[in-house]
Amino acid sequence: MSVDFGAYLGKVTHSVAVLERNGEPARGVTLERDFKTTIEDLWDAITNPERLPRWFLPVSGELKQGGHYQLEGNAGGTITECTAPRSLALTWEFGGGVSWVEVTLTPQDEQSSHLKLVHICPLDEEFWPTYGPGATGVGWDLGLVGLAVHLESEGGERFDEEALAKTADGRAFIAALSQNWGEAAVEAGDDEQEARQAAEKTAAFYSGE
Repeated sequence: MSVDFGAYLGKVTHSVAVLERNGEPARGVTLERDFKTTIEDLWDAITNPERLPRWFLPVSGELKQGGHYQLEGNAGGTITECTAPRSLALTWEFGGGVSWVEVTLTPQDEQSSHLKLVHICPLDEEFWPTYGPGATGVGWDLGLVGLAVHLESEGGERFDEEALAKTADGRAFIAALSQNWGEAAVEAGDDEQEARQAAEKTAAFYSGE
């Protein structure tokens, strides 16, 4: 499908927080944006197993608080909080590692809602200097583009992330997102040169270079 990537740049606020989780150093990678839909519809889009494959990935499992979920070909984990239509929290278990995702929805008005997603990642002394927050953040950026397209298209064609790197516009979009995360890392206290290099490596990774 044809996507005007310029229409999605600047829609998401990016930030990085220095924190601890279970007594260990971690980073909070945060994305926030508004969607033109009700909080109930937004909640349904991010939790309904029939809608998730239309913009994200197929999911299976016991989809309730305390239950275990599994995304097809990706992460699985435990749903630690599920309070409709406001908050969702879960462990993100992938490749032998564990991180945590927290999503909060807030109504803006009758037809607009705010989404805040925080992915709390243990601070890996090799991975973070190499890729920074963009490794996690760009993936969620692309997921939110898919969600926006889904909500705007009323069940139309699915946004194809895999096709991004095949177009010049797609690669430029990935580079811009990576740069945004590099700037967020600097604001959180990371070395500017290291953050810039990490952003370039993140862009290359998502572009398949």
